[in-house]
Formats: sequence, structure tokens, C-alpha cells
Amino acid sequence: MSGTSAALKPPADAVKPVRHPDAPAPGELLGSHYEHCFGCGWGQAHGLHLQARAGEGVSVTAEFTVKPAHQGAPGLAHGGVLATALDETLGSLNWLLRVIAVTGRLETDFVRPVPVDTVLHLDAEITAVHGRKIYSRATGRIGGPDGPVAVLAEALFIEVKVDHFIENGRPAEIQAAMADPDQAKRVRAFEVNP
Repeated sequence: MSGTSAALKPPADAVKPVRHPDAPAPGELLGSHYEHCFGCGWGQAHGLHLQARAGEGVSVTAEFTVKPAHQGAPGLAHGGVLATALDETLGSLNWLLRVIAVTGRLETDFVRPVPVDTVLHLDAEITAVHGRKIYSRATGRIGGPDGPVAVLAEALFIEVKVDHFIENGRPAEIQAAMADPDQAKRVRAFEVNP
């Protein structure tokens, strides 16, 4: 990326990320972390419906198809939608560490336009961990997983406790998520939302 800010450069004593032993296996579809998430939830009619798969180590791949509802300029994806796709992909990495984390900072480079009806292929990896800070980067390509680069991002996620969501979220949604009898779904509902 061009001109990465100092906030996204891991300190010298940051450590290499370690995949949690209970993380999904490489190739496994991660699924939606929350049904109503704009990025990955199937309960959002105009959402991205982004699907991420666990990769090797602490990496994921994901893709989504740019629909007419996602356009900014005529026939092209809105930059904010592309940033959302990057953020969602980067956020899904935290499930490989089995931590709840929120986006602290996201820097995006828009390299080329992404037309409507294009599949955006995303690759992301965690590069370092320092205390509660998780450093990561992602690349989005068009025309296939090895196609030309369209977008790049670097991010800093901050590990939080579930109290972050309970204290700041809307009570009806928080109570519904907390009442889910599926423990994994209950935990995943709170994994990446800022």
C-alpha cells in the first residue's frame, strides 16, 4: 500500500499470529457471523452476502458479486461498498484466532474500478499481534483470484470483550443474539462489528 500510516505498522515487539487450534479448517466456509450483518448476513436484502473461507495459517479468502444496489458511479461499485467488503474480510480473520475484535483503523487504496456484476476475489491475512491489537492486510482482485488488483487494505483490529456490544448495541438485537441456543452462533454474532 502506498503511504501506510504509523498506526498500522506493528511495533518491533509484536508477535507472529498463531491460529487457534479450534479454528475452522483450511477451505472451510466460515458462514455468516450474524444474520443481519450488512457484509456477510443473508438477512440483508441489499447486503454483500460475502462468503469467507478459512485459508492456511491465519488467512482467509472471500468473494462477493457487485450488484446494481452496490453502485456509486453508473455501473461501478461504490467505494464505500468496496471498503465494507475489505473490512468484512479482514474482520473474519479474527475467527481464526477465536477472539472478538472490532475495527480500529482501516486504510484502503482503490487501484482500479470494479464494475457491477463483477466478482471481487479477496485474500486477507493477519500479519502481527501486539497485546489486544491485531494487524492485518487484504487484497481484492477482479477477473479471478489471480486477476488484476482492484483494492488493497491494511487494518488494525482491537480485541474486546462481549460487554463492548452489550453496552453499545441496541437492546433488542443484543438480547436476541444472546438468547440463541447455539453457543457458537452466540459468540460469532459479536465478532467483528465496530
